[in-house]
Amino acid sequence: MMGLLVLKERLKGFYARFDIYVTPVIKFLFSCITFFMMNGSIGFSSKLTGPFVPLVLALICSFLPYGAISFMAAGFMLIHLSGISIEITLVMAVFIVVVGLLYYGFQPGDSYLLILTPMCFLLKIPYAIPLIVGLSGSMLSVIPVSCGVFIYYTLLYVKQNAGVLTNDMSVDQVQKFMQLMNSLFGNKQMLLMVAAFALAMIVVMIVRNLSIDYSWVIAIIAGTITQLGAIFIGDIVLDVSVSVIALLAGMLFSILAAGIYTFFVFAVDYSRTEYVQFEDDDYYYYVKAVPKLTVSTPDVKVQKINATKLQRPQR
Repeated sequence: MMGLLVLKERLKGFYARFDIYVTPVIKFLFSCITFFMMNGSIGFSSKLTGPFVPLVLALICSFLPYGAISFMAAGFMLIHLSGISIEITLVMAVFIVVVGLLYYGFQPGDSYLLILTPMCFLLKIPYAIPLIVGLSGSMLSVIPVSCGVFIYYTLLYVKQNAGVLTNDMSVDQVQKFMQLMNSLFGNKQMLLMVAAFALAMIVVMIVRNLSIDYSWVIAIIAGTITQLGAIFIGDIVLDVSVSVIALLAGMLFSILAAGIYTFFVFAVDYSRTEYVQFEDDDYYYYVKAVPKLTVSTPDVKVQKINATKLQRPQR
């Protein structure tokens, strides 16, 4: 435990000293993974599937805010979708514009969740998103997470129905567009995941703000139970097939990831909790103070000692 605390303090000190270099590197890696995963999932445009374009775009994104990175990734996605279906491209373009107008005008800080949520689905670890975002975000964070779920299931639909979408002659354009809208917005599994994630995030946010010991740990457990309950209920009510083994494995990993996040962000020592009471002319104040669990990093100094050579007596 002491070693982990020392590691945490060293990482915080390293980031505080070199954040001007670390932040662009993080953005570059985040963008690079995004573009390459998008190429692997919906690589319908041959001009973008090579390694050069994603690397150049990721290099540009390393100097941009996350909101700009999100819209660049959206444009990258639309170019891929335009190679298979104009209708799906139009739907996603309108969706992105609506999200931008309704959300990013007043809460642009969570824009990375639009990208991170589909990435976690592709990595088979989606259930960690509601727990971690619920621990650190706000109620408005439900919006980008829900939109990220919609983006993932839209890309999944395109990947699974690429042959049908490219067959423009088989169906009338209006009928094809209506079928597309019904398939996207009538996806029961997508609606179930949006509801489960939103409920879990709200539960985690409420519990984490309670004035009780180990509130973050309890919030993680409550959020996990909420997700499981919502998915199992939806499985019965909506008749959605969910792999129980994959669900439980994903939940266990999500708990582990949320626990690691809690250690690095909210490590406190409840054994040294103090209660303070004071007043002014208008109010009485009752304050609960919980100290952070920190240690000072050891300052190791190495001193080199040169052994003096013994002089032999001359004969």
